[in-house]
Amino acid sequence: MRAAFKACMDGKQVAYLVPTTILANQQYESFKERMAKFAVKVELLNRFRTKKEQTEIIRKLKLGEIDIVIRNT
Repeated sequence: MRAAFKACMDGKQVAYLVPTTILANQQYESFKERMAKFAVKVELLNRFRTKKEQTEIIRKLKLGEIDIVIRNT
């Protein structure tokens, strides 16, 4: 989490990959909580998001509007 934060502060985007959907949800909540005080935008990309939400998240990633995306593999 510290490395992801450091990368964001250096102007980079981070893709945080986890093995399961449950772990992705847990990590998403942890990241949101820890990054709330900073200007870091965190999103979750998994199978429970609608196709429209997934498309919007990917569009924002391409535009650089999202700093950290959490994705299960």
